[in-house]
Amino acid sequence: MQRTLIVAKMDAANADAVAALFAKSDASELPHLIGASRRTLFRFHDLYFHLVEAGEDITDGLYKARSTELYKELNTGLSEFISPYDPNWREPKDAMATPFYHWEA
Repeated sequence: MQRTLIVAKMDAANADAVAALFAKSDASELPHLIGASRRTLFRFHDLYFHLVEAGEDITDGLYKARSTELYKELNTGLSEFISPYDPNWREPKDAMATPFYHWEA
């Protein structure tokens, strides 16, 4: 299982709106285009954490999906509620956390 954690800023009051955007998107073909099998959204104060789980690395699928209308629609909707944590953000990989420890039973 591959996991990708995306970190950004979000006003906690917008959690329901963001969840609704993802619910609509997850009912479409977009998660399959990216290669995602599970998504979990977290919030902590003004932080947003987006955990994507997949059978393999989603990076290639994510970059390919960026040119689709499904991705553009989701991205446009999210831009109203989500802002980059890093002000130098340029592309999705700039918001991805780097794992530094893993344990499994």
